[in-house]
Amino acid sequence: KPVKEARGVRAAVRAAGFEVIERHNQGAVEMRRTIREFGEKLRGRGAGLFYFAGHGVQVNGRNYLIPARADIKYEDEIEDQSVDVTLVLNKMEAAKTRISLVILDACRNNPFTRGTRSAQAGLAAMGAPIGSLIAYATSPGQVASDGTGRNGLYTEHLVREIERPGLKVEAVFKRVRAAVRLASNGRQVPWENTSLEGDFY
Repeated sequence: KPVKEARGVRAAVRAAGFEVIERHNQGAVEMRRTIREFGEKLRGRGAGLFYFAGHGVQVNGRNYLIPARADIKYEDEIEDQSVDVTLVLNKMEAAKTRISLVILDACRNNPFTRGTRSAQAGLAAMGAPIGSLIAYATSPGQVASDGTGRNGLYTEHLVREIERPGLKVEAVFKRVRAAVRLASNGRQVPWENTSLEGDFY
């Protein structure tokens, strides 16, 4: 399902004018290489958008994206074998884009929490650097639904709203939140942390 979700977002953002780097089922080394490529492409650009669908976990308040084929058995292996979301934010900050959007449809149950204290469900709230918006498929510490259709519940509504012309980015995510909350009977409430200063449509 994450591959279908990525393709859906790819089509929507490409139609909106973004140049797209799309990767599926990458290991940790490949993910870091792709994030470097992403950071290099962003230099001199006005806006950047990073979207991830898959497994994401928090440990000690930090969010990690779990690569494909990761061989993680214990919580203390997560940091070494996963990709810290901060790496993405740092690349975007270094590129000095005016608008940085990070969308994480990665709030899943943490399979490594048994017998541990620091790993929790869902993802942790992160500080958004100036000019950025970080969007989560559900509220901090909560777990998102995979949905019953082609895409997960969050991405299904995200794609629909991205395709509406003329909406400010904040309005896109407000509409997604309302639709997902309604469709999940209040069990899933998407969430954003933002420090955007300019308008982006």
